[in-house]
Amino acid sequence: MAPLEQASQDVWDDVMAINARGVWLAMRHEIPAMLASGGGAIVNMSSIYGAAGKAAHHAYVASKHAVIGMTRSVALEVAQRGIRVNALCDGVTATPAMRQAAEVVPQVVGDLVGQHPIGRMATEDEIAGAVLWLCSTGAGYVTGTALAADGGFLAA
Repeated sequence: MAPLEQASQDVWDDVMAINARGVWLAMRHEIPAMLASGGGAIVNMSSIYGAAGKAAHHAYVASKHAVIGMTRSVALEVAQRGIRVNALCDGVTATPAMRQAAEVVPQVVGDLVGQHPIGRMATEDEIAGAVLWLCSTGAGYVTGTALAADGGFLAA
């Protein structure tokens, strides 16, 4: 996390490799298997920062925007082939890593939580529930979308 003129190209490359290339590679392997088995649903994990910006977080923000772009493009490619592709844009979530961060840098995590109108972190179960819905028959007409499960962050 640094101003652009001080940002590390190695960090950029690593973050893009994990977040963008990782999703691209996963879909490259998921789609043939799904086509062979009659279809399915893919849910790519983006972030609230796939739909918003954040100063000094260039690589992360760009990589999560890339996830949404890939999700939409691939959804168009496979829509008539029995595969739905969506992205989930989660807000701050009480994962083990986030709980650890809250102990180490409580002010930073508190500020992040404070940007969510709901006033708390999502539970892992709440995020999993959104993913499960996107995979369910109840979401059978939903493809190419970026669903926000963000406690109102993007509405603010």
